[in-house]
Amino acid sequence: MTNFVQTIIQGLLLGGVYALAASGLTLVFGVMNVINVAHGALLILAAYITWQLWLHAGIDPLLAILITTPAMFALGWLIYRLTIQRIRNAPASMSVLLTFAIALIIEGSIGLAWKGVFRAVTPSYFDESFKIGPIYVPTARLYACATAAVVLVALWLMLTRTWAGRAIRAASQNPQGAMLMGIDTASVAALAFAVGVATTGAGGSLISVLYPFFPASHYQWISRLLGIIVLGGMGSLAGATIGALLIGTGETLTTAYISPQWQTAVAYVVIFAVLLLRPQGLFGSRTREDVATA
Repeated sequence: MTNFVQTIIQGLLLGGVYALAASGLTLVFGVMNVINVAHGALLILAAYITWQLWLHAGIDPLLAILITTPAMFALGWLIYRLTIQRIRNAPASMSVLLTFAIALIIEGSIGLAWKGVFRAVTPSYFDESFKIGPIYVPTARLYACATAAVVLVALWLMLTRTWAGRAIRAASQNPQGAMLMGIDTASVAALAFAVGVATTGAGGSLISVLYPFFPASHYQWISRLLGIIVLGGMGSLAGATIGALLIGTGETLTTAYISPQWQTAVAYVVIFAVLLLRPQGLFGSRTREDVATA
């Protein structure tokens, strides 16, 4: 029983980090109907930047978030202006093709800059743990989850307490109505995409402590994150959080009671099951398109 409880706790802590990593992906889809397949590659890029800061400047990965987040925000804004805005009104399938190409460019650039070898950030608390009764809680996961929770709360406050956040939500819920109210939906889309990419700065810094990574790791991460937002409901931040906690817990249970080799299969099984049983996800809603013929 103790091992089971400890596994659940570790899964929830892991899920908290997953929630942060998935938040930007579901935000961009909710506002722009863009599926950013490059999100995983941007996470890995942020992880490499964190590793560089930790290795050469001795900056703790949790503090590196203060550097990686604004840096990725700027990169997101640039990517949007140069590429995404050109297909803003195109079908979602076009965004998949474009962002996949961007992911390959990022992967190749990382390989040129840091070589195709595994890296890991191992601060002093990497192998430490807290003991609560018979339960051991890994310090790195606890710190990472707590930091992710702070960033998620900050994102929620931005979306609900600021004018920019209200504009983003208005553009997401009713683009035409937002335009009638004087909101520049094009600028809001650029802001939403940049904010979505900024979350990869914080998420990548935290992931760099929890997992080793190399340039092609983004394939594993984008599949995991797509599983999270499909489970929670495309475009739902609350759904992404719940989906992340469920998948994080599912992965740790699979590792503990089946085999670590099957951990990465959890996201694929979730995508398959959800698309069969509840395509709109836990927090999504069914949409209907009526076609009238002349």
